[in-house]
Amino acid sequence: MGDAPLIRLEGVSKRYVQGELTTEVLKGLDLTINRGDFVALQGPSGSGKSTLLHILGLLDRPTTGRYLLSGQDVSSMDDDAQSGVRNTQFGFVFQSFYLIPYASALENVLLPGLYGTKSRRELTLRAQEILDQVGLTDRAGYRPSQLSGGQQQRVALARALLNRPAVIFADEPTGQLDSTTSGEIMSLLAQINAGGTTVIMVTHDEETASYAASSIQMLDGAIAQSD
Repeated sequence: MGDAPLIRLEGVSKRYVQGELTTEVLKGLDLTINRGDFVALQGPSGSGKSTLLHILGLLDRPTTGRYLLSGQDVSSMDDDAQSGVRNTQFGFVFQSFYLIPYASALENVLLPGLYGTKSRRELTLRAQEILDQVGLTDRAGYRPSQLSGGQQQRVALARALLNRPAVIFADEPTGQLDSTTSGEIMSLLAQINAGGTTVIMVTHDEETASYAASSIQMLDGAIAQSD
């Protein structure tokens, strides 16, 4: 198990059935991602990249095929077991920041830890440490409405890091940000990756994709090219 790749997909397909209409969004994908990789998933709208990210993040299940995480088949786990893996192994950053509007930056960062066993004090120290890492120590008490878009995305990134995940999944993380702020967020993601965290990111933006060490090009539900 120790030598197994972090992520291995074997023949993963995803189909949606509506009445007599069947849409195949992913078509028999085989994919390996190793620990410490920084991968950009690219392709036109409808190519399947977000569906792939959702399956990798255990937010959706494949119709057929297997998903091995560190050698363990997580695609066959029940919902509770998958939820446990998500909360301990994964962190998520989306284009929409999904912050709780009435909670402070610090309280938003604490959220993933509230389902675990660590004490509130331990979690608070960890949250303060990450807010410092993303440059928001002086904004810990601010609500999202008092923060710029870039600061809100930093809070979302800090929240994703709270449980020290093995993988950060980022879906268009700079989609709502200007170019300067996008660069700041991507530099932070690159730093996090340099610390050993695997990053898997969906993006349509070439400048954003350039931060990744490798790229997977999706087309019509299949992998057209990877480097």
